[in-house]
Amino acid sequence: MSTTSPNRPSSDPSFAETAMRLGGKSDEEATRTGAIDKADDEVETLFEKRRQTTASPVHRAVWDRGFPVELFDSADVTTPADVQQVMDASIAVVHRHRNAGTLLDENGKTREEVLKELAAAGYWSLLVDREFGGKGVPFRCFAPFLTQMALIDPTIAGLASVHGCIGAVDPVRTFGNEEQKRRYLPKLASGERLSAFALTEPGAGSDLTALKTKAVLRGDTYYVTGEKLFITNVVPGRTIGLVCLIDDKPVVLIADLPDQENEQLQLVKYGLYALKHTYNRGIKFKDFPVPAANLLKVEEGNGLTIAYHGLNLGRIALCANAAGTMRLMMGSMIPWGKFRKTYGEAIEKRELVRRRLARLAGLIVGCDALVAWCSTLIDEGYRGEMECVVAKIFGSESQKEAAVELCMKTHGGRSFLHGHIFGDHVHEYLAPCIYEGEGEMLGMAFFKSLVKQHGVQFFAPVGKALQAAKIKQPSFVNPAHLWALRKAAPPYALWLLREKYTFKPSVQLPSMPPRLHDHAQFAARGLQRLPREISGMMMKHQLKLADRQCRMSEVSSRAQKLVVMLCTALYAAKQENEVIRSAADLLCQDLTRELTGARPSDGHFKAASKLGEAIADGGFPGMAGVEVPEILMRY
Repeated sequence: MSTTSPNRPSSDPSFAETAMRLGGKSDEEATRTGAIDKADDEVETLFEKRRQTTASPVHRAVWDRGFPVELFDSADVTTPADVQQVMDASIAVVHRHRNAGTLLDENGKTREEVLKELAAAGYWSLLVDREFGGKGVPFRCFAPFLTQMALIDPTIAGLASVHGCIGAVDPVRTFGNEEQKRRYLPKLASGERLSAFALTEPGAGSDLTALKTKAVLRGDTYYVTGEKLFITNVVPGRTIGLVCLIDDKPVVLIADLPDQENEQLQLVKYGLYALKHTYNRGIKFKDFPVPAANLLKVEEGNGLTIAYHGLNLGRIALCANAAGTMRLMMGSMIPWGKFRKTYGEAIEKRELVRRRLARLAGLIVGCDALVAWCSTLIDEGYRGEMECVVAKIFGSESQKEAAVELCMKTHGGRSFLHGHIFGDHVHEYLAPCIYEGEGEMLGMAFFKSLVKQHGVQFFAPVGKALQAAKIKQPSFVNPAHLWALRKAAPPYALWLLREKYTFKPSVQLPSMPPRLHDHAQFAARGLQRLPREISGMMMKHQLKLADRQCRMSEVSSRAQKLVVMLCTALYAAKQENEVIRSAADLLCQDLTRELTGARPSDGHFKAASKLGEAIADGGFPGMAGVEVPEILMRY
């Protein structure tokens, strides 16, 4: 009998670790998978039970009998006046330097003077609590602001996320003790210390259990030895959240880097196509001292818990940045469409170009909707793991499509000229597919979060019963096997009978325009149909399901598309702008065809062309601040 408190994770082997061992995986793989699973469980305990993953909108939409439509809606918020002043001042700083051509230094990096002026404006303080000198901005206000900043400079928008979401701010404010908060947060709020997060290592990326950087305690100081890789915003003088091993357990130390490199700390410089306007370096530590008082403590001492917590905020920020970056692409396509003529007519009149503008608008509205929804959930106290994964994947994949399929193809060969928005920034458009977790890997993490409770509730008892009876290949016509499962199998059988032979309550949607209502209804019903399919997969593959990565990825992708459809339809229904509603409708039509295999109708192409025409005439909102680019090689 377990004596574990309901608010603390069990010390027993995790469900994932047990399943791996029963599935014939090596002890090493099972143990490492179990470590990740336990870190995930620990993150769950940071949230109220009614805000944990099993109570999240996506999980409930799939597994509950009813459908929580209200949890897919986003809140409308008013930005406090003093916060809006900080935001306006920050945008003014970047706008002024952009227009003066002084954003970048001689190395092509964002000037230190710009970062200091942003500090004076209060830019770095937005996510720090007011009691520590910050503004304590709700994420529902912060995330759309990143979209506005990205219209002027996506790099500086990204730095706000690095500093406040995945850098040192979130770890200290969430996991720090009172002394650590008072020591670090005021400096992080003022911009006296900017931050980064040092997690990735040469052998540890998606597999965070492969960490090798170690810290050894001698007296009241930890001495760190090891190497980190791909660390954004790291230069001498930064404050970093450093993930390392202490007694073979991952922990996080808050480390102040010295103002100059020395024998104990060296930065590794390498050629990197992406993130070219900010510093991205490796770090080599050799007996690097960090005060023992800088250790962030979590239950069970698992520093991966801290890493996972901040990543969700970073995933929303990435989607918000993508919404701004794609507006920049739209802002380049419209004047080019008016300038470029083929066979005597501007290409903005051509159906293909109009369709591209319409598709781009749909992708942007989808990102706006996901940012509004996910940030609402974060502010309401939800963990939001699956929801933020959807935002990250959709945002990064949309930006990639927009860059290559829409922007590049519209601009043609000029896309590759020096000074062109595509040619100069293509790596910045593609790299987000990797940031905050590679898309398909995250898709499988989404699937795991979706099925975990179902597995624990129904399949784990069956697996344990089979293990106890030493049955490797169960047969339902073997009386001995049926007897071994006499207690474990009936609960699942009852669930399956109810799922198969009883109707789920109809989905009660709010008042919406008819076409958006139909999309929301389609998406909700699609999510309601997933349980039997998912459970059937689990039954078919059993303990080998972890090896069916392609199948998990495919089902996950379909579920994510349904979530995007539902959120986008609900978001657009609340907007008065008809262009936004039409763009949302177009995106939902495209997603429906991806899910059903249907062909687009002539009416669909006609509507897309009409929407593209309206966008070409300046009808898409949220474009204020977009700089009209120069037409290169006008002849």
